[in-house]
Amino acid sequence: MMKYAIQITASSLVSAMGSGKNAHLSALKSHQTGLKNTLVSLDPRLDSFYGEVTQVNQVELPEALQKYHCRNNQLAWMALQTDQFFEAVEAAKQKYGASRIGLAVGTSTSGILETEQAWQHKSPEGEFDAGYHYETTHRMNSLADFCADALEIYGPRIVISTACSSSAKVFASASRWIDHDLVDAVIVGGVDTLCLTTIHGFNALGLVNPDIVKPLNCDRKGINIGEAGGFMLLEKVDGNSTNIQLSGFGESSDAYHISTPHPQGQGAKNAMEEALQMAGLNSSQIDYLNLHGTGTQSNDRAEARAVNGLFGENKPMLSSTKGYTGHTLGAAGITEAVFCQLALENQLAFPNLNLESLDPELNLNPITETTTTEIRHCMSNSFGFGGNNASLIFSLAQNAEGARR
Repeated sequence: MMKYAIQITASSLVSAMGSGKNAHLSALKSHQTGLKNTLVSLDPRLDSFYGEVTQVNQVELPEALQKYHCRNNQLAWMALQTDQFFEAVEAAKQKYGASRIGLAVGTSTSGILETEQAWQHKSPEGEFDAGYHYETTHRMNSLADFCADALEIYGPRIVISTACSSSAKVFASASRWIDHDLVDAVIVGGVDTLCLTTIHGFNALGLVNPDIVKPLNCDRKGINIGEAGGFMLLEKVDGNSTNIQLSGFGESSDAYHISTPHPQGQGAKNAMEEALQMAGLNSSQIDYLNLHGTGTQSNDRAEARAVNGLFGENKPMLSSTKGYTGHTLGAAGITEAVFCQLALENQLAFPNLNLESLDPELNLNPITETTTTEIRHCMSNSFGFGGNNASLIFSLAQNAEGARR
């Protein structure tokens, strides 16, 4: 069990669906995908659908942060400025002090696009342009350093890079820091941006769908790659709080294969079970499950076996939301955590887009329309390469539950 209950006191999200939580809620309710079969920011020479944030190219970082200039940090800056998140952090600094606020963020490739571009434009002698700075753009700690400098916070900071579970696992780090009194609040989040390494790397594995992604469909052919940036401010629960709470998390590392999940979903099932145990819940108490649901043959099959093994015939309302955003990789955890927050705040479950013919082998029954329903506890799954699995549970605060009744 967590020593201290944790609430979400602020959050923000930017993706191909739009900028801010209201834009995302509107798109989720109206079944409006952010995926397009064109790209403005780079030319991968690969036909697919992409979840691109086209405004990133126009983002100007402040002069004091220019050394961090790269696509990943530009998107991070957008997200920090969205949904009054920056202002919420300022209020937390006044309350706790800048040294008592931690930062845990996830990314899979950091600012690798900057290195790709530097490589493409190096001199005939092999020299990179003088304006290229590996340490503050591509290096993995760049995102945390940038966010800490941008927000002027001085608590512990960490970047977690466990592929697609990166920005889900940050919640576990945040809880441990708070439990051990290292900090009073933690900013968690994740940012991942489009780059050629990711696009062609996944394509080399045969995982990129030339058409739009179809999670759980019979003829699913793989992922669409997207980008996103999002943050949450986590604090100890105020006695009078009605904010959404992080009630449990589970982590596992099955290490079955470098890029393929355990075929029976054993690690995924372990992570979900651990999250339930921490939250003090039975599987029957989960009202909505946001699947990892990438749209590859192996992932959807393995996750379905894990879900069936845990929930049996008493499965909650469930769906994959990758049809909205594509797979945002290191930002998938925070993206879908915000979706769970929106689900709880609005008592809505969001649909599995592009589902034409459900794969009967999966034995799942995803919803295909935005559905008004009572949601008290929401689970979100994020499973990464190498068997790095994370499952999160978010819940209505008791005061909020009482108010709804």
